[in-house]
Amino acid sequence: MAQAGQDAKFFQRGKIEEFRADLHAADTKDKKFVKRKTVLKKIVANITMGNDMSPLFTDVVQSLGTPLLEIKKMVYLFLVSYGRSAKPEQINMVIPFFLQDVNDRNPLIRALAIRTMSYIPIPVVTEALTENLRHCLRDRDPYVRKTAAICVAKLYTADPRRAEKGGFVEMLRDLLLDSNATVVANAVAALSEIGDRPDGVIFKLNLTAANKLLAALEESSEFVPERHSDAEIMAERIVVQLQHANSAVVLTTIKILLYLMNYVENRRLIEYLCKKMGPPLVALLSSGPEVQYVALRNILLIIQRRPAILKNDVKFFFCKYNDPIYVKLAKLEIMYRLARAENYREVLAELQEYASEVDVDFVRKAVRSIGRLAIKVEEAADGCIQTLLELVEAGLAYVVQEAVIVIKDIFRRYPGKYEGVIPKLCEHLDALDEPESKAAIIWIIGQFADRIDNADELLEVLVDTFQEETVEVQLALLTAAVKLFIYKSKSETAKNLVHKILKWATEEVDNPDLRDRGFMYWRMLALNPALAGEIVLSEKPAITTDSDRMDRGALDQLLLHTGTLGSIYHKNPETFIRNAAGRALTDSPALNPNSRAVLVHLPRLQLPDRQIHVPGRGPVEPREPSQTDTTSRAASLPLIPEDVPEVVPPPLPVRPPQNNGNNQNGDEDADNSDQEETSRTRNDDPYSNLDGAFGSYLADEPRPMGASAHQGRHNDDLLF
Repeated sequence: MAQAGQDAKFFQRGKIEEFRADLHAADTKDKKFVKRKTVLKKIVANITMGNDMSPLFTDVVQSLGTPLLEIKKMVYLFLVSYGRSAKPEQINMVIPFFLQDVNDRNPLIRALAIRTMSYIPIPVVTEALTENLRHCLRDRDPYVRKTAAICVAKLYTADPRRAEKGGFVEMLRDLLLDSNATVVANAVAALSEIGDRPDGVIFKLNLTAANKLLAALEESSEFVPERHSDAEIMAERIVVQLQHANSAVVLTTIKILLYLMNYVENRRLIEYLCKKMGPPLVALLSSGPEVQYVALRNILLIIQRRPAILKNDVKFFFCKYNDPIYVKLAKLEIMYRLARAENYREVLAELQEYASEVDVDFVRKAVRSIGRLAIKVEEAADGCIQTLLELVEAGLAYVVQEAVIVIKDIFRRYPGKYEGVIPKLCEHLDALDEPESKAAIIWIIGQFADRIDNADELLEVLVDTFQEETVEVQLALLTAAVKLFIYKSKSETAKNLVHKILKWATEEVDNPDLRDRGFMYWRMLALNPALAGEIVLSEKPAITTDSDRMDRGALDQLLLHTGTLGSIYHKNPETFIRNAAGRALTDSPALNPNSRAVLVHLPRLQLPDRQIHVPGRGPVEPREPSQTDTTSRAASLPLIPEDVPEVVPPPLPVRPPQNNGNNQNGDEDADNSDQEETSRTRNDDPYSNLDGAFGSYLADEPRPMGASAHQGRHNDDLLF
């Protein structure tokens, strides 16, 4: 702290000419280089503040002849900042100093020289680096070797051909057997960076090399077990790291164990590992809010793949009054994921408390979670409905709107069971001013128009603002008016209402979806009203919350990024980082059949002229994208017949018994392998779809069970 306070005086804007004069003045009567250090500190401080110090290039470089390490560090920092944009004659002036320092007796200076050269990716510097990097990789000092390992990755980024022809990748691989743990760690980091490039080489480790890495490194996801016993041995050796005090080590250990469990055959060992992983994950919640959020986002992925890890620990995820909103939202989603028939009362009571909080966004999420809980756990439906009605009677507008939205979904999940609450919802019709809640109440009025005596009056009030409403509300009004007309075809109000809406939808709106639906309804009602009733009032499939669960193949991919930014966004790094290669489970004889069934095969670019023959599989040819055609049509407006026969609505569908999907067996493979599908969605924009990582309603809407559970997966966000 004292040093930081002393250095603060250097952060003052200065002029180029003043610094140049001070450097020249420091050449005389400065045997201990005190003046030179002071001037260089001021220059570095100005670089940090964003001032352009490049005109001092020649003057600063002259200080490289000083034997003091502190001065060399500052000069090399200057070179890192301005070396790329320097003139050729200026760079040629620096090369002799590089060559001199790379052979210095001090290993710190040798490492500093090659590290600085690796930061200046221009041909003349890269050539000098290539000549000396080979010797540094075999240097007697481990500090130089570990620095040289990282320099290989930078050299590969700047000039892949030179790195491959020089044999640096093979030398880097040899460092995996180095006696120094830090050297091994840097070698693995460099190899991982090279392998993550789309045009990079593919590495494959054997058990001997992997065991060597385990002695120095907590990361072993590049190792692919060839036998079940290999994975079991590795898991037993690593599990002790779950007790480590560092949260990063704990998350990395969990990542490795989750990876190895795909190759473990012993069910008892899997149960044992799941039991061991629970307490360390819960312990992360005692850290600061930032670490908590990282842990919670990772836990959200983990419990979808291995729900047995935390199946009895839902109480640990109850929100505290002083939790930041982002932590509360993450905990809310985990509570819902862990809810089941055995603990739904505790979860529901907690959600009811949250619904009375002052934070509007948090209250909305809590109310929506109550509805999702009713859909997920059948035993909880009665209690959830009662809680929602109490919240509606409280009269808060934003609570009423969220309650209407989720009650609509409950009606679809349990048809014919809770229609008695409709009058209470209609009493608060004036409180609904948001598109989603309006669309929900309109759907309820249209769906149950035969049981709501004044359904035509309610819709007539809502239709008055048809042209000012959003497309979502307009579509709901159009369908509800058609349902009302089918139910009450002899009512003049219903007939006038549907005619008015159809005319608006087909003549006065620009949205093509709304117009097409209007034309379709108009034709059906004009040509065959009975058929229109069968279509519009057809039996609806029951809905479930299983649709917001992530695809198993994509989930296995994301779990390979546990503890990284990808696990926070819940997106693979290649979707938001340019030139990042995808990562997926590697097939081997030891891979579990259920994991193999959802295995994602990653395409890799084939570049034969830049490929190195390192033991492992070759690249896979990427698949060609499919093409789709679009068609358009034009339609005329037939007349709706004046006398439409009464259409008897179909009976309410009988809800078959349904599994709640609460698999708590530690491994979902056995029960869900037949229902899982592998799907991957590529996005041309690498920075798209990141908004859902911090809260969105995209995945809240339950979907029909008959629809694909994975369509639009790239838009789903598991925090909501």
